[in-house]
Amino acid sequence: MNLAAATNESLAHTSNVLIYSSMAVYTLAFFAHIAEWVFGSRSKVGRTAAALSTSSATASAAAPAVKAQAGGTAVLERPEVITRNAAGTRDVPDGPGAAGGTFKGDLYGRIAVSLTVVAFLVQAGGVLTRALSVQRAPWANMYEFSITFSTVVVGSYLVLLALKKNVRWIGLPLVTTVLLDLGIAVTTLYTDSDQLVPALHSYWLWIHVSTAILCGAVFYLGAVGTILYLFRDSYENKLASGGTPGKFAASVMERLPAAASLDKFSYRINAAVFPLWTFTIIAGAIWAGDAWGRYWGWDPKEVWSFITWVAYAAYLHARATAGWKGRKAAYLALVAFACWLFNYYGVNIFVSGLHSYAGV
Repeated sequence: MNLAAATNESLAHTSNVLIYSSMAVYTLAFFAHIAEWVFGSRSKVGRTAAALSTSSATASAAAPAVKAQAGGTAVLERPEVITRNAAGTRDVPDGPGAAGGTFKGDLYGRIAVSLTVVAFLVQAGGVLTRALSVQRAPWANMYEFSITFSTVVVGSYLVLLALKKNVRWIGLPLVTTVLLDLGIAVTTLYTDSDQLVPALHSYWLWIHVSTAILCGAVFYLGAVGTILYLFRDSYENKLASGGTPGKFAASVMERLPAAASLDKFSYRINAAVFPLWTFTIIAGAIWAGDAWGRYWGWDPKEVWSFITWVAYAAYLHARATAGWKGRKAAYLALVAFACWLFNYYGVNIFVSGLHSYAGV
């Protein structure tokens, strides 16, 4: 074995170690997120205090605040205006988050985020060393796509947190999904480092697949927001109709953002990435023209990429149509994400076509 081959094998081994290490840290983050929800479960006194605070805040917002300035000049502060997208949405304030507004819950939440950052860095190191071991883009098969995809998902979540967005409620489902993704990757989808087939020797591998991974990561965040929107909307509907939700449902739902906020989050994030998905399909067509001499051949992967595009286009159109806002549009968003998932897993595993060269 020559020195280059030994180096590549060592890098591949290091990559595997880093991926398994990231799974261990993600597991710690998972338990920290669980602790955040458990210790953030507020008592009756805490809920009453929060309700009184909300009532006081609502009363204060009814009139413009006055700020005293030097020289006796008073300046009226502009009242905050809250807009809601979904038709018929109730004006319900957002919940305090998974921490429940408690010090101990918030402490565990911060620990969970810190562990998620560490796990992300370790996992990113695993992806990088995999790329160095194969000396190409680390997404030429389903194993490499999976570990890169979950890395980008976590990175997107951390970027939103860094931008001070209220998304810490995504933490628990995110870490759970990433652990499942990595577990499937290392047990079922694992593929040894290998060289690319001729069709993949192109700079379009970097462009087309990287944008597909980024789009899938953002679509995933939108899907989580949509699922939680449906649960929170049902919870708010039950309260509005005079029903009494169970103690567990109330403890979880009352800490999430309002249904309107979740609906708006999902819509905005899907709308923001949809043009990039359009570019992904166009880039794939250009690459197909270079590799196979035709831009579009109705290969299963091409067909399902187009179906996914149509599904998200239908969702965005529905959100712009008054009669389809809210739950109906949310169902369309979940169908669209299901199409994306099938395009990745189903087509690669169960359907043969020109894109089957990567194997699993």
